[in-house]
Amino acid sequence: KGSDSAVLFPTGFAANLGVLTTVGGPGTLVCSDELNHASIIDGCRLSRADVAVYQHRDVDHLASLLRAASARPTVVVTDTVFSMDGDVAPVAELTELCRRTGSLLVLDEAHAVLGPSPTLAGVDTLRIGTLSKMLGALGGFVAGPASLCELIVNRAR
Repeated sequence: KGSDSAVLFPTGFAANLGVLTTVGGPGTLVCSDELNHASIIDGCRLSRADVAVYQHRDVDHLASLLRAASARPTVVVTDTVFSMDGDVAPVAELTELCRRTGSLLVLDEAHAVLGPSPTLAGVDTLRIGTLSKMLGALGGFVAGPASLCELIVNRAR
């Protein structure tokens, strides 16, 4: 993934739970696409953060939610390829919005086996992936900045 660090989990589902409960929490706003995978939804619920669901792939709606967040920490979480519809998140636009607002971007790339391969310069990003899409394999991971991965190692359940 070209990141500073990575953390392995027993499943991709567990990776989403571990990441979102670590970076979320009281006082944080987590913005989640309405068609995100169940593991993201459960991670948001368990995080104890305030959760705002934005309309599917609607960057303008997401921007309005982030503007209303004022000065508190914000996290944007999305699948890159949505498992039920097969459509692709507007990752370039989400990256730019997160860069402008200082939001952490969390990308679940479990269903993005063939892409996209986003350019993520200028924004803190955690990329969640799976090792379970082939026969005889199991696991998940998060890749990102070393400081965030260290936090996940020490705080994720």
